[in-house]
Amino acid sequence: MSTQTAETAGPDGVGSDVTFSVRNLWKIFGKNADKVIGTELETADRDRIKEETGCTVAVRDVSFDVHPGEVFVVMGLSGSGKSTLIRCLSRLIEPTAGQVLLDGEDIEQASPQRLRELRRHKLAMVFQHFGLLPNRKIIDNVAYGLEVRGMSRADRHDRAREMIDMVGLGGYENSRPRELSGGMQQRVGLARALAVNPEVLLFDEPFSALDPLIRRDMQAEVVRLQHDLDKTSVFITHDLQEALKLGDRIAIMRDGELVQVGTPEEVVGRPADAYVADFTSDVARTTVLTARWLVRDAFPEERTDGPVCEAGTVLAEVLPMLAATTAPVRVVDKGVFLGYVGRDDVLRAIAEDQLADATVAAAIEEEAVEGVGEDTEGGPPETPERSAETEAAPETGDAAAEDEAAAGGASETGTAPQAPTTHGATTAPADTRDTAARRDRGRWVTWPRRPNPIPTSTPADWDGSTAPPCGSGPRR
Repeated sequence: MSTQTAETAGPDGVGSDVTFSVRNLWKIFGKNADKVIGTELETADRDRIKEETGCTVAVRDVSFDVHPGEVFVVMGLSGSGKSTLIRCLSRLIEPTAGQVLLDGEDIEQASPQRLRELRRHKLAMVFQHFGLLPNRKIIDNVAYGLEVRGMSRADRHDRAREMIDMVGLGGYENSRPRELSGGMQQRVGLARALAVNPEVLLFDEPFSALDPLIRRDMQAEVVRLQHDLDKTSVFITHDLQEALKLGDRIAIMRDGELVQVGTPEEVVGRPADAYVADFTSDVARTTVLTARWLVRDAFPEERTDGPVCEAGTVLAEVLPMLAATTAPVRVVDKGVFLGYVGRDDVLRAIAEDQLADATVAAAIEEEAVEGVGEDTEGGPPETPERSAETEAAPETGDAAAEDEAAAGGASETGTAPQAPTTHGATTAPADTRDTAARRDRGRWVTWPRRPNPIPTSTPADWDGSTAPPCGSGPRR
């Protein structure tokens, strides 16, 4: 089952300070879902369940809590079940089994009318593809949720203008969605969600369709709004950098299960398994791990008058402070002294990062070498034997001329020249020609040798009976 971080729970298994609580949630698509839960197939993999029942497991026995004011990020590859999960939280998709509690109220037991009230007042969703009404002006799109509530036109427009200004779109109130860029349209979707003043915001990969620069601006906008409004948010993404930037905690999904739930530091610094480690392998630890992660007591006779830094300071910002002194940095959390972080502590974290990369690179390189050995199992092609006299005697001018004449066509006697040996037979080892190991972003990748280009002109020493010699013809 899922590997998850333990969370503080109350008497009923629900955290005492929890906004959203999910317990043993399942979503199985198909008519035979009852043949999976509670049977031996419950622990089977997706392929076996699909083969035996025709059902697809999208979410498998997921449990987690989201605390007030927290940004809880769920990430995973395509098909991992993250978008299905967030839709189950608001019952846009009906779960197969499990509980979803909002402030202690079981959403699964809510009547259709009560569910509508929850969606109008407590929940708001920002969709990946904006979901704007093309026939309405921006101000009416933003005010749509308030209109559904029954708020007067004047009041809802006042609230909509306030939200439009908050997301930086002042002056576009009377524009149509088609007149705005993708990033601006997503800002409208965000303003619409905020207009109803929800308790919980649900984001379903809202920035994945945006250009990188616009995506970065929108991420900064979410960070700013979270700081100002302190909303509880569940954010779906497949981008690890986005998750690290936005999330207070991160849940990583694979095949419908939660593999790990933890803070960005825990996910990067202490991955639960090889899958999570591979996910975070390209992340520099110094940009994620903070001074809190390395804090320790003072060593005997160690100086304790070093500079002070907050516990949340990333190691990349601690390094310049350590470079300016020989004393360790004193780490505090809101004025409370925690301990020290020295040069060796930070260097050890960097070394572990590089060691992990080196270990992965060595393993892949070893696999590449084994692959080359298998490809050339028969050994290099045999080299024609030459006598010691031939090796020792240099070619004279007459001999060279005779060789050139023989290669150019038929001899004077009319005898056809002997076909030359296939190119490459006398070159060095085949494995160095058949593969080339190239280092790409810290990992070794084996690329097949590109075939020789077809020449546009015929070399003087090629008679057409074999493959063209390497390098003949112009480079393309």
